[in-house]
Amino acid sequence: MKITAVIMAGGKGERFWPKSRSSCPKQFLSLTSDGETMIQKTVKRLAPLVAAEDVFIVTNAAYTELVRDRLPDIPCENILAEPCARNTAPCIAFAAAVISRKYDDAVMLVLPSDHLIGYEDIYINTLKKAVTVAESGENLVTIGITPTYPETGYGYINFGRECGNAYEVERFVEKPDLPTAKKYIASGKYLWNSGMFVWRVSSIMANIKRFMPDIWEGAVRIGDAFGKPEFTAVLEKEFSAFRSESVDFGIMEKAENIYTIPGSFGWDDVGSWLAVERINETDDSRNYIEGDVISVGAERSTICAGKRLIAAVGVEDIIIIDTDDAVLVCSKNSTQDVKKVIAQLREQGRTELI
Repeated sequence: MKITAVIMAGGKGERFWPKSRSSCPKQFLSLTSDGETMIQKTVKRLAPLVAAEDVFIVTNAAYTELVRDRLPDIPCENILAEPCARNTAPCIAFAAAVISRKYDDAVMLVLPSDHLIGYEDIYINTLKKAVTVAESGENLVTIGITPTYPETGYGYINFGRECGNAYEVERFVEKPDLPTAKKYIASGKYLWNSGMFVWRVSSIMANIKRFMPDIWEGAVRIGDAFGKPEFTAVLEKEFSAFRSESVDFGIMEKAENIYTIPGSFGWDDVGSWLAVERINETDDSRNYIEGDVISVGAERSTICAGKRLIAAVGVEDIIIIDTDDAVLVCSKNSTQDVKKVIAQLREQGRTELI
């Protein structure tokens, strides 16, 4: 069966402000020393399993040219431009409807555009196992990450009986507090929810029809119009009418035949500026330094200079990010609050900085 990949690339990456902007969000930036952007890495690592002509990028309409620039080998018709943001369920329904018109049925890998993978061979082997499970029936497969510590910023997957290459999913749970996360880790029956999925197009469409019939109907109309002159008008009308819903809540928490495959392949969701020191080499004082920086006694800090010199003296556990028009100075304990800066800028009407 044909194997396709759907890369979800419509996010704004607000926690990576001021480098990530609405005009060029995180997935189109390089956050590693090799210069490759996040979305380029995502597509490149799939090459052993999915041909470039079978990769579909779902993104905001405003980012179509960015996708074409970063991924010139992806066919233009495979860049699926959402007219507005509607979360992951409509995104996946849109892509599934288009793929079903192109291939009738196929295996569909659904992957975020902004994760990093340390061990790509293990990653591909894990996806191959998921493909086997997806092909064997109307199964919905999620890749869970074997947890290494009691993280409170991720949702978890509670798994049960082993079935061949996968485990039955008992339930999905929301982000826990620390004591609960510790219990999850101690039980050995929980995985981090990575947001990566594998299924046949027919399987996910059947579940969308069952649990989200309004979105299914609109997606079918979009798929029917794909490749026709009226496609843009139909997409605008139907997609804009979709409610914003995650695939986890809309489908995965309700459906049957849900399986998970544990993954241990050096996964990082690169969710905030804290990730930069994890995914890059640091100096002897555990600082990640980029650009023209003089460090005097700085420790455990991420400091990225722009065109100006940054002198960091005696600072600890801090993040400094310099761009042409804004500087972020942030405690490492407060990286999740960077989005609040965006909110204040929006309230002040300073959209040129967002």
